[in-house]
Parts: sequence; structure tokens; C-alpha cells
Amino acid sequence: MKLSDYVIDFLVSKGVTHVFEVAGGSITYMLDSLYDRQDIQAVCMHHEQSASFAAEGYARISGKPGVAMATSGPGVTNLITGIGSCFFDSVPTLFVTGQVNTYEFKFDRPVRQVGFQETDIINIVKPIVKDALLVTDETKIRYELERLFDVACSGRPGPVLIDLPMNIQRAIIMPEEQESYDETRVETGEVSDDDIDKVFTLIEHSQRPVVLIGGGIRLSGATEELYYFLHKTGIPVVSSLMGLDSFPHDNELYVGMIGTYGNRYANLTLANSDLVIAMGTRLDTRQTGTKPESFARYSTVVHVDIDPSELNSKIKADIAINSDVRKFLAKLNNHPLGCKNISPWIDRIKQYKIKYPDYVKPESNEIPPNYLMHELSGHLPEDTILCVDIGQNQMWSAQSIVLRKGQRLLTEGGMASMGSALSIAIGASFSCPGRPIAVITGDGGFQLNIQELQTVYHHDLPIKIILLNNRGYGMIRQFQDQYFDGRHQSTGIGYSCPDFQKVVSAYSIPVAKILTIRNMAEGLEWLFEDKKPKFLEVLISDRSVVTPKLGVNKPIEDQDPPLSPDELRSNMVTDILEKEKV
Repeated sequence: MKLSDYVIDFLVSKGVTHVFEVAGGSITYMLDSLYDRQDIQAVCMHHEQSASFAAEGYARISGKPGVAMATSGPGVTNLITGIGSCFFDSVPTLFVTGQVNTYEFKFDRPVRQVGFQETDIINIVKPIVKDALLVTDETKIRYELERLFDVACSGRPGPVLIDLPMNIQRAIIMPEEQESYDETRVETGEVSDDDIDKVFTLIEHSQRPVVLIGGGIRLSGATEELYYFLHKTGIPVVSSLMGLDSFPHDNELYVGMIGTYGNRYANLTLANSDLVIAMGTRLDTRQTGTKPESFARYSTVVHVDIDPSELNSKIKADIAINSDVRKFLAKLNNHPLGCKNISPWIDRIKQYKIKYPDYVKPESNEIPPNYLMHELSGHLPEDTILCVDIGQNQMWSAQSIVLRKGQRLLTEGGMASMGSALSIAIGASFSCPGRPIAVITGDGGFQLNIQELQTVYHHDLPIKIILLNNRGYGMIRQFQDQYFDGRHQSTGIGYSCPDFQKVVSAYSIPVAKILTIRNMAEGLEWLFEDKKPKFLEVLISDRSVVTPKLGVNKPIEDQDPPLSPDELRSNMVTDILEKEKV
């Protein structure tokens, strides 16, 4: 059989149903092998970056590796941003790239290029993939495909790339006679009984415990184990940005998101805890602030992560456990778990939430973004997949969206690519046809991959797009206000956006616009009244900012706008830092 046919058969055997691609000369054999298939579909995107984002969204919802394909040269280099996102956020993906014939490839010759659009993508992407391979021997394709697929899914997941020269794609092979890859996986570190006993003892004696959850909860499939653990112990839970959809927000144990743009009440909760059990999170600077030594400084920290390199990397843990989070929770749940009476702690957290709400009802006709997000929560269908872009809209969503059980929130963390949400939504929609999908984006980010509206229209995907229009790059503008005396170069000055109502209408997608608080409810009801693609533009003030926000070299409980020293002190069970004292 032709090697390109074998590659597609292999993907089908692994449960892959869609391949996201943009046509190009050096993948014509691969495209031809997808022609008229009933068991797998080629989804024609309109930019390779969008194809890579769609593969990311597909993988995060389906639990199977997403697959994107691109031609050599500009096609493969356009994939790079999405590849990086999958690497940083641990998303299993396979990138299949076309390459010039092996007899046109420069290999070690000291020339820049031999074949047309020849590009050494392998060496370009090596820092942001788990593995990448240029296939030069067609008799190895079975082994290498099986191996790369296993690498993408095992341990801490991530992207892999296979580069297929055209003469390799068209080669005739006998795969049943080729060597197969032995998928015997090296298990991650097993949780010792001694570590479990230590954690159990800490929980038993803690007066102010908190669980911090990250994206690893979803990646390990540990949401049910987490739910059981928290309800068995009654421990409150805070989340990182990537862990937002790992536990329902309407549950009494959920506190909020921590970090630089975290809910003030969540940051106060973590700062006052005496035990932090951090699971599936790398404790990056956006969680800890730029002064990591102040993070959870009065707590005993238990850190559980599948990647040993992340343990004790940024925060020194009292107990560092290299394990899959699901395995850890399963073993912990076998204990007769229980806490002391922590009702005073729960009451204190409730008071934080009352004193520092994440939204306020508007007193004018302007639409406060956090209030919009809160109101949007009530209109989202129960099984909605919410895809959130990068910028202020991401932080307003993270602070104030109320996710219910069964709902998902997809957003990028490590790469944080503005303009990714619409393409991620397309991939998510193909992974579960018919499921309601909502996109939250901004006027700046939306323009980066606006061409994918054609993909939404062409496939009649049930994607609802909510665009917050503040007529500029709001997050950077806020940064310029804080550190550059309000000189809005390229975020206001020099920036412009089109009439989105006309642009989206040109793609034959129904549009509407919310101008004031008076027509907000009507607009949201219109958006979700059917399962057709729709676009809702919401005008917000160009003065809208994300608050609270953590400044440089401050502990996470001391966000801006700052509380007075006396008020901050009144919120702390522990001492405030000397630098914070009057």
C-alpha cells in the first residue's frame, strides 16, 4: 500500500476522526489519501496557525491526540505557535508535515536551501516538542508512527512532529512486515505509602487547609477523584487559570482563581492557609507573583506533579510527590480521610467573598465586563464548552464566569496566543458534534484569525462568538497606564478595528450588538436561542481594566488597588510581611 494511505489508516486505528489542515504542494499525497474517506475527515482551515489551534481544541475535549497537517516552508512555520502552545500546556498532538523529496533536501550541505520551500522544521521545533522526526526510510514508518503517538500521550503529554518527504509519502510499503513499536511505558513515580501517610496526617491536623488545582487535573482524568476527595474532607479549593474547569464553581467548596489577576478572596484564602495541597500545577509566576518566597509562606506545601522537573523548581515544597495526580488521589481516597473542625476557616473564606466580590452591579448604562461574565454564566447551556481568548477578556472570564458541572473552559496558559479561541472552538466542535460552544474574544485578538469564520459558516458549527470591543489592546494599554504614563502607542494610537457587524455578516453569520446594560439580557437570550452560529458584539469602555491585579514584588494577598495596611492586617490570620507594615 502507499505510505500516505497507511498513515491515514493508522490515525483511524487510534480513534482520530478529523485532521485539520491547509492544502499545499508537499502534502498532496496525504490529502489524496484523505479523499472520500468516511471514517476520517479533512477539515480545511484557512491558516496553518488556526489548524494547529484546532488540533489543540480537539485534543483537549476528545482526550485523543489532535492532528494538524501542513505543507513545507511557510506552512510548517505557521504551525509553530500552536505547537508551542501544546508543549507548554501539555496537550497531546501529532503534527504531520510535508517535506521536499529526500534527493532535494540539503541535509549537511553548507547551503541554505536546495528544494523549493525546503525548510528544516525538525531543528526549528526541537525545543517545543516531545519528539520530532524526519522520515528518510519508508520501511521504518510503522515503528516511528507508533512510537511518536505513544510519546505524545505518555507521561506529561505534549506535541510530536513527523516530517514526510514527498517521495516517502508515495512509497509503496508492506506495513505488516515492518517492525512494530513496543508500547511498554515507564510508569511515573509511584506514590509511597509513607508519603500518603504524611499527607493524611497533615490533613488531620490542619486548621486552614486549601487545595490548589491546575491543568493536570483534567489532563490526568482526575476530576471525579478530586470531587470525591474534596467532599470527603470538606477542604476548600482554589484554582490556577488552567485548572478553572476541573471543579464546578457553584459548589460550596470552590473559592476562586488565585494569582496575579486572581480573585482577591482566593488569594487571601491561600495566603492565610496552613496547608496547601497543590496538584497538577507548575506554580508559575502568574500564580505565585514575582516574589515566590512570600507565596504560602506560613503553609506546609504538598506539591504533586507528573513532571519531576516542576517539583521544587519555583516553590520549595515540604513534600514533593512525582506522580500522576489521578493515582495520587486514588490512593489518598482509600484512607479514612477527615479534617479537624474547620468551620471557622470556612466562615472566614465566606467573609472574604462577601467583602471583595468579583463583580458589582452597574450604576450606569456602561457594561462592566465582570458583571457581563457573571450574567453570561446564567445563559450558557449546561454542557457548554467555553473557549476564551487572550487579553483582558481572559481575565474577566476567569474571575467571574461561574462554571457548572459538565461545562468546560478552554484557554491557553503558557503560550497565551491572542487569536486562538475561535480556532480552538472549531477543533472542540468537531470532537463532539452538536455540543454548544461559546467563544469569548476581544477586538484585537479576533482579527488575528478572523478568516476562520468561513470554516464556522461552511460547516454550520454551533459556535456562539461574544466579542468585547474596547477598541484597543486593553491589557497592554492597562500596562502602559501603570508603567508608561498612559502613552498608548500601538494600543490606542495607531490601532484600529473594522465594523465587525459588516465583516461577520459578510461570512453569512447572524450578528447583533449590545450597546448598554439595557439590552444586555436581550442580546444574550438571542445568542443562545438556537444552535446556529451567531456573533454578538459587546461595546465596553476603553477605560475598562482588570482588577484586582498583583504588582511587582508583592505577595499575592496585596493586590492593586491596595487595601490600607489596617484593612490588610485585619484580613490576615498570619502576619503581614514587614515591608507591608505601616
